[in-house]
Order: sequence, then C-alpha cells, then structure tokens
Amino acid sequence: MSDQGPAGRRAPGELEGEVLSALWSAGEPLAAGAVRELLHGDPAITTVLTILTRLHGKGQVTRERAGRAYLYSPVQDEAAHTAAGMRALLEKGSDRAAVLARFVSELGAEDERVLDQFLHGHQED
Repeated sequence: MSDQGPAGRRAPGELEGEVLSALWSAGEPLAAGAVRELLHGDPAITTVLTILTRLHGKGQVTRERAGRAYLYSPVQDEAAHTAAGMRALLEKGSDRAAVLARFVSELGAEDERVLDQFLHGHQED
C-alpha cells in the first residue's frame, strides 16, 4: 500500500519531510538540484525549489548564496526537529499526564530501557 494519494501524489507535508531528510543525510549545505537527486519519485526542480522556499519561510532551513543559486541547510538536526514535533503534539492535549502515560505505556522494551537510562542519568541535576 502506498502513502501517496490520488494520481500518485504524496501526502501533505511528506515531500517537506523527504527534503529535510535529504539535507540531514547530506551533512553539508546542498543546492536544490542536489536535493532533488536524493529524493524518490523524480520531482520537478521547481517543486523542490518551492518546498525549500517554504521550509526557509518556516525557519526550518537556512540558505546562503552560492553564485546564482542557494545552498540550503537544516536549522535543527533530525532529533531536535522530531522532539519539537512531539512537544507540539503534547501541548495540543488537554491532559498532558494522560498523554505521557499512554505514550510511555506503548513504548517497546528497548525504547523503555533508553528512557529509563535517560531519566535516571539526569535525576541528579
């Protein structure tokens, strides 16, 4: 089953996520053409430029001039970006304790171990 909608279109926000993933994996600033080469489905360069411009407008990427083009870099690393998204979702709930309790209760054993180590390693602060 595909995550794409009618006529093979991506779900809303999916291409933005793919573009950010491409920038994170590159580990260096990239021009739009280089970003396009890392994406699935061969999107048009104008589509990639539109997504990069939107991400820049949202403050999720920076850009610097390189000749006639721009080089794009993510503002946050992947972990910080994901954590910010999780925090935003948590803030939407009316009962934070219930949301956190449900989240923790549904963690797999390895994630639970990592969380436990993190919490115990930072309790001394």
